[in-house]
Amino acid sequence: MMRSVVKPVEFKFNDYLSKGLELIKKDFGNFILAYFFCMIMAIIPLCGLLAMGNFYKYCKKLDRGEMVGAGEIFNFDDFMPYFILQLIIIGGFFALYIPFFIFIPMAGLLGGIGGGNEASSVFMVLFMFLYLAAFIFAIFYFALKGFYIPGLISLNKTTDIKTAWNMSKVMTKNNLLLIFLFAIVVCFLAQLGVLACGIGLLVTMPYYYTTHYFAFEDAIQQIGYDEIKEIGLKEKDE
Repeated sequence: MMRSVVKPVEFKFNDYLSKGLELIKKDFGNFILAYFFCMIMAIIPLCGLLAMGNFYKYCKKLDRGEMVGAGEIFNFDDFMPYFILQLIIIGGFFALYIPFFIFIPMAGLLGGIGGGNEASSVFMVLFMFLYLAAFIFAIFYFALKGFYIPGLISLNKTTDIKTAWNMSKVMTKNNLLLIFLFAIVVCFLAQLGVLACGIGLLVTMPYYYTTHYFAFEDAIQQIGYDEIKEIGLKEKDE
């Protein structure tokens, strides 16, 4: 019987990179096939994140030595939480664009009233600079603080998005810089497949996801609390 004690986790950067590579070596051909199925499933509207989550499940079963087929990518058990998550993401982007849509008419109005004077031009440039800075900060903040959400949904069965968000916020505490660097490194390695006329992505992208799988799985293990083991330890102490 397992429950989670949410806490900041230790982010083992190098371990995730090395373990991701070792896992791919176990069944290289099926990993390529599984990722190919992910690309097919991503064509279905609002199923891209679901395909990614199913790939993490595939990695978990293979990592545990269980029998697993690439066809398990086409699983819709977690459709609703990922559907809700994508609606929230889409809604968030629309919300971030609201100030921009308000600013454009205001800029035109000020330009018309001021005759395009220097003060109105400075105001528009200053607003755009502050808006873009806030826009980029918001994207990075939510992306980094919500880093563990896909793992919590697919690997920990945390289907409530608010709960997953609150857990991820705590788990990423003091690790945002490491997570950011991790994202840069694995994205760079994954994009190397483009150099092979795009076909190499079938090799490098599975590695991208296996590294993320180990980051998620390790974090979930760190916050996991086994009540049965705890009872056994108490009995030994007594």
